[in-house]
Amino acid sequence: MRRFCHSLCVLFTMLFIMACSATKYVPDGDFLLNKVKIYSDKEDLPPSELKQYIHLTTNAKWFSLFKTQLYIYNMSGRDSTKWINRTMRKLGTPPIIFNEKDAQRSQKELLRAVQNKGYIGANVELTAKMKRKRLELIYRIKGGQPYKLRHFSYDTIDADILDLIKSRSSASLIKEGMLFDVNVIDAERDRIANLLTNNGYYHFSKEYITFVADTIRNSKEIDLKMRFIPFSGSKNYKPAPYRQYHINNVSIITDFDMMQASSPSGIEINDSIHYAGYPIYFKDKLLLRPKVLIDNLHFAPGDLYKSQAIQRTYRNFGRFSALNYSNIRFTEVPEDSTKLNSYLLLTPNKNKSASFEIEGTNSAGDLGMAASVSLQHRNLFHGSELLTLKLRGAYEAISGLEGYTNNGYYEYGTEATLNFPRFVAPFISKDYKRKSNASTEFGFRINYQLRPEFSRTVFSASWSYKWNQQQRIQHRIDLMDISYIYLPWISDTFKENYINKGQNYIFQYNYTSRFIFRCGYTYVYNSLGNKDTYYNNNDNSYSIRAGFESAGNLLYILSKAAAFPKNSNGQYSIFSIPYAQYLKGDFDYVRKLVLDHRNTLAIHAAFGIAVPYLNSKTVPFEKQYFSGGANSVRGWAVRELGPGKFAGDGNYLDQSGDIKFDSSIELRSRLFWKLRGAAFIDAGNIWSIRNYENQPGGVFKFNEFYKQIAMAYGLGMRMDFDFCILRFDFGMKAINPAYSSGPQRYPIYHPSFSRDMTFHFAVGYPF
Repeated sequence: MRRFCHSLCVLFTMLFIMACSATKYVPDGDFLLNKVKIYSDKEDLPPSELKQYIHLTTNAKWFSLFKTQLYIYNMSGRDSTKWINRTMRKLGTPPIIFNEKDAQRSQKELLRAVQNKGYIGANVELTAKMKRKRLELIYRIKGGQPYKLRHFSYDTIDADILDLIKSRSSASLIKEGMLFDVNVIDAERDRIANLLTNNGYYHFSKEYITFVADTIRNSKEIDLKMRFIPFSGSKNYKPAPYRQYHINNVSIITDFDMMQASSPSGIEINDSIHYAGYPIYFKDKLLLRPKVLIDNLHFAPGDLYKSQAIQRTYRNFGRFSALNYSNIRFTEVPEDSTKLNSYLLLTPNKNKSASFEIEGTNSAGDLGMAASVSLQHRNLFHGSELLTLKLRGAYEAISGLEGYTNNGYYEYGTEATLNFPRFVAPFISKDYKRKSNASTEFGFRINYQLRPEFSRTVFSASWSYKWNQQQRIQHRIDLMDISYIYLPWISDTFKENYINKGQNYIFQYNYTSRFIFRCGYTYVYNSLGNKDTYYNNNDNSYSIRAGFESAGNLLYILSKAAAFPKNSNGQYSIFSIPYAQYLKGDFDYVRKLVLDHRNTLAIHAAFGIAVPYLNSKTVPFEKQYFSGGANSVRGWAVRELGPGKFAGDGNYLDQSGDIKFDSSIELRSRLFWKLRGAAFIDAGNIWSIRNYENQPGGVFKFNEFYKQIAMAYGLGMRMDFDFCILRFDFGMKAINPAYSSGPQRYPIYHPSFSRDMTFHFAVGYPF
């Protein structure tokens, strides 16, 4: 403990010395811009929303605390001919000097932003505090009395447009009595433009909408009027009336090469067919079945032009693996200025592909390697069906085993998946299939494992659906997932040590051939929609994942109805193979808070429970929970924590449970180049529902579980290469539930790196 405190003192002393030298390279008469603060006297003008208008930056802080890169720069000498000085300056960043012009420009931008919020008479005061070549800039916002909207009206030359807008007035963002917020008014322009382009007004855009504001004398009230600028026609730029357009003809061209043809008329076409009134043009061979092409169109001849229908069509064809590119073009019919000819231009993708992968593995220190070959066909039945065939082989050298004939782990596997970019189901209406952004997947897998302790073969087949809703929500239904786990051989040593003793029911259950027939549902919500949660660091976001699955219920009903006999363990069987029966539910929540452009706070909480019943007394090992590892409580190695206060007996198979709780809070910081840093605190554990002899102290109890929550803390380094993230985390135990009291219960007060630290290497973020 003394050594640890001594190290902390040395660290803080070094940081203090570096902080004192922060102004080493600040010229005389200039100031280091140390801080920029915003204060507001109005609750609806929060500084967190206004800081985006400040065009001043200070030297970056690691974890919002240390200006490490500035300190590194200042550690360099003044002689730039020496390589060490040049290196230190490249690694660091020079001091950011206060610029008065930038400060005044930010003051004007901030004032304009506040006025746009309705505080037209607001004032922004700029003050500076200077001390030892450091300067702190302060913006104080005095909003005053805001302007409010007294009356809102429309002034348009087109009665049809006015009637359409008034019919949707309940969705209007502008309300009488609201603050005169320019941002809300601009959002209303977008809403009206979308409304009109979804109702036939092909040429319309928000630039044709203006607002006129009149202030009421001696008051803070405004009358607002929406006006429409007359549409400028193509002939001599004379004003023309707004027109509603209808779709005239829809032509589909399946071999469009955008590098060779700039318009549909320049495409080389050999043949064509007509299907359901649609002409389809192609070269040599038709790429997709006509029905597939028509079913994914959301507009047809005679329809009113709708931009929303065009976007849905883009989304549908964008999911097709058989296509590399899709485009929709419109041209006005010369004889009729209210009709549009449409061209759907499709560029095919490569039909077949093959890939080969080699990977290295490290399982708790045991090294190995794996290789796999994948073959893909992207248009199997000419409906953009994706067939994937994969062969995989792996070997791992297992250490620490005694009494076994070999020390190698061999694995061979093959899998085939067939993905349809649509619902394949007779019970779903054709209209719903067209509107949903869905896919159907069928899978079949065989996996053979040969370990020193046993051999195991797993046969599985699945049928699932996935579809998106409103860009932020994803649904998944596993309609059927069948697995048959076959164990033809178990070594005598393994039987003697773990199975024949009769005390470990979990081992007896999980090392018997078993049949699993499950179905499930998963719901995922991401507030960023299609944006990437990790890489879009400018937005606060959150995601929710909830899932539920059930196994064995249908088989149990059939067994009871047919009066099947039970085996010696009191279980029903199918073809003499017992089947699992359980319910399982999971919930996962992630919240990301952006502190500034370099620092983000990530919060995670997860809970899961699996309940065996009727035909099962425990959950299959593949469906149980474990704790510890790179994505859990990082003070423990994978499968090393729990259940409950069980300290473990050296066998990770004993350390699994039916209930899991995980939580983390992680401060992520951009350091330099591709390097990212993190400081984290984790908490969690697992528990069993039933009291098993091989897991003493592992059962969940309401009056004790909170005392058994483990805690860890640590630091992490990440290499962000855009296409992947390599993660290195160093976790330290803080509270160890395996002990009820004493120094080992609270290692945070008595840390020992050799005892309490665990290193983790992983790809991707932990959550």
